[in-house]
Amino acid sequence: MNRKILLLTVLMAAAPGLATSASVYKWTDENGVTHFGDRQPTGRNAEQVNVRSGTSQGAGVQRRSAQEQLDELQEQQAAEQQQREESAVEEARRKQREANCGTARSNLQVINRNARIRVEENGETRYLSPEEIEQQRQKFQEIADENCGPEQEGSSER
Repeated sequence: MNRKILLLTVLMAAAPGLATSASVYKWTDENGVTHFGDRQPTGRNAEQVNVRSGTSQGAGVQRRSAQEQLDELQEQQAAEQQQREESAVEEARRKQREANCGTARSNLQVINRNARIRVEENGETRYLSPEEIEQQRQKFQEIADENCGPEQEGSSER
């Protein structure tokens, strides 16, 4: 009696494994209809389907290795880092343009308000001539025009 119980127990334990090891095939006919069967069709490409997980193993299906997935992840992270660096450079450029604009406008206001402008050169103080004032006005106007308007493509910063 013990032998029968032991044999029955072994058979019951092995039965689910034997049942799930049966192959299921998936294929598509000429009309585009997908079929499933326990035998591989002759003359057709068929994928072997894992019934437990729902995944298929066919000639057209290739899984990426862990190294390929890691390489792709590293490439993606490198691209994201480069994009963050580019946006940081753009932000720094924008802030520099704003600062240049503010300085140029402030200098233009000073030039337009004062008839005489005093400068210090080599430790000596002197007043700018009307021609020098006009040159400075033009210089600051160019800087304001360059930095206060919308940013143009290919413009270089000073």
